[in-house]
Amino acid sequence: MSENRGPTGASPRLDIATMRAIPAGVWAVGFVSLFMDMSSEMIHALLPVYLVTALGASALAVGIIEGIAEATASIVKVFSGALSDWFGKRKLLAVIGYGLAAVTKPVFPLAGSIGLIAAARFTDRIGKGIRGAPRDALLADITPPRFVGASYGLRQSLDTMGAVIGPLLAIAFMALTAGNIVAVFWIAVPPAFVAVGLMMFAVREPDRPAGLRKVPFPLGLAELKRLPAAYWWVAAVAAAFTLARFSEAFLILRAQSVGLAIALVPAVLVVMSVAFALAAYPAGVLSDIGGRRGVLFAGILLLIAADIVLALAPDVGWVMAGTVLWGLHMGFTQGLFSALVADTAPAELRGTAFGAFNMLIGVALLAASLIAGALWDRIGPQATFFAGGLFAGLALLGFVAIGSRITASGRRS
Repeated sequence: MSENRGPTGASPRLDIATMRAIPAGVWAVGFVSLFMDMSSEMIHALLPVYLVTALGASALAVGIIEGIAEATASIVKVFSGALSDWFGKRKLLAVIGYGLAAVTKPVFPLAGSIGLIAAARFTDRIGKGIRGAPRDALLADITPPRFVGASYGLRQSLDTMGAVIGPLLAIAFMALTAGNIVAVFWIAVPPAFVAVGLMMFAVREPDRPAGLRKVPFPLGLAELKRLPAAYWWVAAVAAAFTLARFSEAFLILRAQSVGLAIALVPAVLVVMSVAFALAAYPAGVLSDIGGRRGVLFAGILLLIAADIVLALAPDVGWVMAGTVLWGLHMGFTQGLFSALVADTAPAELRGTAFGAFNMLIGVALLAASLIAGALWDRIGPQATFFAGGLFAGLALLGFVAIGSRITASGRRS
């Protein structure tokens, strides 16, 4: 394991010097994520309510749409990640993925049926799948090892700031348009194209290192065997954990179930995203300084607490408290899992590693969303969140049992 030293020989810290030492390309990718997430969350903050109230969808239908969409994105990441390893280039696939997501945004205001909304969501997530693994691998390519956690945390924080701004804009424009959800969907379109432009012109891909091994068939068994055991332990823990982390659409439905007005439901994602954004970068830096395991342990505990609070919440205030805990758990875990993949995967197989990792996460998220929707419809929201807490507890037990193995080959323990 290498020492995580800063530019002057000191360890990374939560200060301005560390932020300045993070490569400009990481910042650029972060702002790409910010603008795309701003666009997406203006739509997603209102989409569950639009589906249920305007189009007559059930909670189970929302779970199916969300689960299939996210699972599709994760499966596509396998192939886009492998292609980026085979080509030895990442940026082109990232641009294509962001571009596809941008051109689907106008479909949401034009669609007048559940089927068309599902198709738009499905296509949008294909774009996410195409860009995800190459983008994450590109970040590892341009980041010094000592700043891996900080860089993934920074990108996650900027991404999540988009998730804060998007719902805030949705609330403002819902007020200005007298609750016209379709009009808000139209306003969400331009930021997506800004993201595409930034990815095309503000992000520079580094040259492939001269001595780096060429990968003839990244998804072949021989190449997959080159991924170390530590990587597979990371993937296993993350998949188990994801069963407890179903779609945030259920946070919105939970707030509505205790009386939050439809015009204010985007505030749920705002609250969650603020907590997420504030936690992600410090969590990444802390993992560079003291190791990944302690931060990840804290993140799992936060999810258990969030599920308990959301299950028992009697009013909007308690739902918001549970939502804050949910956002904190996201900040402590999402960038961290990416850092762990970067830690444990060989440089020439990073795209494949991120792709396979995200496919496993997508399958788990599909299962989690289906289970959450079915429990909600048949028993009620309390059952959904208690089940999430149970899965999180099982993930915690598994992590305690094998925690030392998931960073055995990483840069930090």
